[in-house]
Amino acid sequence: MMMFDRLAGRLAALTCLLIALPAAAQNLSVDINQGVSRPLPIAVPEFATQNSVSTAAGTTAQLGAQVAEVISNDLESSGLFNPIDPLAFTTDVTFPDVTAPRYASWRTVNAQALVTGFVNANANGEITVGCYLYDVFSETTLVRQGFSTDASAWRRAAHKCADAVYSRLTGETGYFDSRVVYVSETGPATSRIKRLAIMDQDGANHRFLTNGQNLVLTPRFAPNQQTVAYLSYAQNRPRIYIYDIASGSQRLIGDFPNMSFAPRFSPDGSTLVFSQARAGNTDIYKMNVNGGNVVRLTSGPGIDTAPSYSPDGRRIVFESDRGGTQQLYVMNADGSGQQRISFGEGARYGTPVWSPRGDLIAFTKIGGGKFRIGVMRPDGSGERLLTDAWQDEGPTWSPNGRVIMFFRSRRGGGADLHSVDLTGINERRIPTPLEGSDPAWSPLRP
Repeated sequence: MMMFDRLAGRLAALTCLLIALPAAAQNLSVDINQGVSRPLPIAVPEFATQNSVSTAAGTTAQLGAQVAEVISNDLESSGLFNPIDPLAFTTDVTFPDVTAPRYASWRTVNAQALVTGFVNANANGEITVGCYLYDVFSETTLVRQGFSTDASAWRRAAHKCADAVYSRLTGETGYFDSRVVYVSETGPATSRIKRLAIMDQDGANHRFLTNGQNLVLTPRFAPNQQTVAYLSYAQNRPRIYIYDIASGSQRLIGDFPNMSFAPRFSPDGSTLVFSQARAGNTDIYKMNVNGGNVVRLTSGPGIDTAPSYSPDGRRIVFESDRGGTQQLYVMNADGSGQQRISFGEGARYGTPVWSPRGDLIAFTKIGGGKFRIGVMRPDGSGERLLTDAWQDEGPTWSPNGRVIMFFRSRRGGGADLHSVDLTGINERRIPTPLEGSDPAWSPLRP
């Protein structure tokens, strides 16, 4: 824990050293709306080093190979890029080649783009990771950035390089330098042990936040990414807690006599919206993160739960069975203007989450013997299903609103984390040490 906290402090100081070049006359791009039938061929050779020097995380030569591998995996996982097998490369990249690529060599392996760079050790014990993106056919520089950080944080530098490449070629913000908090599960179905866990979006740097003594559910990041709200059954009472990631401390929020659950932060992090059961009725409430100023937002019969703010904080989407079946509703942040937006025939809808872009709402659709992940516009139009497995649920958005992570339950028991992009084509399993559920994706890290 102490080592992780020191590292977290160093990550906060990760700085960009080099300035991106102008984008004039640079035409290479990827259309993120056309699916993944023909991902862009891209070469990501091992990053060079001026002199191989030992660091706390290995030699700079070793780090150069590892940085390239992480970047390649990030880009491939998006479904938009096809990293070329390094065995096909006709040349190694030396330190001088980083700023003066041998374009003809890369054209022989049909690379349309080249990601290269360097890892150098600094006198203060840190490392600098240089990141370059080239259009192989026009022989132009598209990205030139660099990051200085503690050697132990080399993975973050690699993710930031991948984000820069993704952003330049798609025109969208990247999402690789982000984290996921989720519920790690183990044990038989009748006595599951559920612990809060946190990891990078690719499954690396995994650690547990709670010990499993108490059942936990629905963890959600605060916008500042330093705290997590979640539901805990400590002392057999379902109540909302906030966990501080750096210190490991946790505190009870709103010690209500009734069941409270499904917490989620407002976009500015000042408010929690949640559900609470009172007198046989479950409604949505909001309160300050310090537990004060509790306001009831819904009051109709039935169960109102799973609230999620729009990114501008002006509206809330939630699920309710007030009409006889579980459906999605949208209301203003003060509880006014409540209206139903889901109307799928013979289906139920739940776990809605507003996209960080504001253009879509992700949800779980229940019908035909299946739980599937889908999206719709905030007015209920344009409904599309992205998965078609037996039981997919609990969607959460990537920071750029282009990928959705969720958990998939298996018929024989157990669950795993998966992701799917908005085309519904690029679906992947996210590696975790144990089984997992209830993922929540963080914003892009600073």
